[in-house]
Amino acid sequence: MAQHGRVPTLSEAESKALLAAFGVPVVPDRRAAGPEEAMAAASEFGGPVAVKLCGSAIAHKTERGLVRLGVEGAAVGRAAAELLAAVRPEDGDVELLVAPMVSGTRELIAGLHRDVQFGMTVMLGIGGVMAEALGDVAFRLVPLEPVDAHELIDDLATRSLLGPFRGEPAVDREALAAVVLGLSAAAEAHPEIVSADVNPLIVVDSRPVAVDALVETALVETA
Repeated sequence: MAQHGRVPTLSEAESKALLAAFGVPVVPDRRAAGPEEAMAAASEFGGPVAVKLCGSAIAHKTERGLVRLGVEGAAVGRAAAELLAAVRPEDGDVELLVAPMVSGTRELIAGLHRDVQFGMTVMLGIGGVMAEALGDVAFRLVPLEPVDAHELIDDLATRSLLGPFRGEPAVDREALAAVVLGLSAAAEAHPEIVSADVNPLIVVDSRPVAVDALVETALVETA
């Protein structure tokens, strides 16, 4: 008899690697097994870093306090030790993820969501502190062509936020279009993808970059 398994979640590192292969820009990171490796990884980047507990069973890191931001030097090692001490049995295999801090005044969200009637869609929206207040998201069916990507951007009611903002240049529309086209390509190449969330997608020097990502895939039925 065929059995249905749960929907598996890829770890943040795995999720970002999968999407990056299709042109979605992601923040560079290093994996670490313990505090010493985390400190060595942080030294590669220089300056403050983010340290996260990473694992395929850990989907909501922020809610559990499994993220440390803006740490450097010896604080990286302490943060790593604290995160490893917070591991639960149900977390399974875990590792540390170290990445340079990225900041910007504008945040977007993007992703893949399977509509029960129409199939896989690409989503783009305004993220950050304004996400809940504005509720501004738009969708397009996979597969996307370049014209669809630009129409998706234009569908945002608050697209004026993508123009010059607080002394920063306008968001690079071609770079943003490449993000949603990359998501569409990933969905086509990997039909087992159930959903993908890229949040936040921070605009840095006019170009969007994914700071976090979460991909869920369907298990193949087994007899």
